[in-house]
Amino acid sequence: MVRAVVATAWGGAEVIEITDVPSRPPGLGEVVVAVRATAVSPFDVKRAGGLMNRAPSLLPLRLGNEMAGVISAAGPEAVSFEARPLAVGDAVLGHWLEGAQADELTVPANTLLHKPPQLSFHKAAALLGSGTTAFHALEAVGVGEGDRVLLHGASGAVGGMVAQLARSRGARVIGTASRSRHERLRAAGITPVAHGEGLAERVRALAPDGVTAAVDAAGTDEALTVSLELVPDSQRIVTMVNFSAAWAAGAKAIGPGEETERIRPAARSGLVRHAATGGLRVDVAMTFPLAEAASAYALQARGSAGGKILLLP
Repeated sequence: MVRAVVATAWGGAEVIEITDVPSRPPGLGEVVVAVRATAVSPFDVKRAGGLMNRAPSLLPLRLGNEMAGVISAAGPEAVSFEARPLAVGDAVLGHWLEGAQADELTVPANTLLHKPPQLSFHKAAALLGSGTTAFHALEAVGVGEGDRVLLHGASGAVGGMVAQLARSRGARVIGTASRSRHERLRAAGITPVAHGEGLAERVRALAPDGVTAAVDAAGTDEALTVSLELVPDSQRIVTMVNFSAAWAAGAKAIGPGEETERIRPAARSGLVRHAATGGLRVDVAMTFPLAEAASAYALQARGSAGGKILLLP
């Protein structure tokens, strides 16, 4: 049997439990992965809360979609996302994996990438969900050389990735965060600014020539309102949180759909290479044993971790 994290009802951390599920051997083109680390994301919290789908037939709902581990069994024709053979003992990582918060996972081999030895299991498990979301956000608003980007939620897991990738494209980043995290942002090359009343004026003072694009990783009303006030072209404002309000205001929102399925997978290999060579920092805020998954979900729901939250089987 395999230990797995499930939501037993629709709700918050109080519905998160560990249950035993059957182990499944690999079929054609599949592998079994002994999970070393698995991430808890805002998407997982939304699924547990029934915000994606509240069909009673889904319960108990297995959770998680990002992990890194070691292959313990491989079926015939097991080939990775990079079109390379996978074998027992190979270290791998992946995301968009149903039920990834578990001791063990049986998945199609082509959903996984080889984990470079320079990348720890912790950082590998924390990389792809935030990294591909950040990449998609920058693609959506065409951030490039000379842009001045206002980034809401700069100290979070996705925000940290957005900032690094934007700077690697030649953009300047002004990032909102609580004052206690400003030194950390400065050390990362981000110009910090406190959110709250007067945000637009503070940003104008930091960027007298104006900001040219905005990325909302916070999801607050303030983030969208200030972005619309400061960015001349609303199509250069993107959120991955506040969908309805952004669309109503003529801004962009990125989430499930054809564009996501095209852009985010294409970014995976480059992100892994970038992180393995030290060009992309992966921030892990806290780790919990798998058995303490409810505590990890409670922390994620508060939205103040300042990086990725991991479960360790």
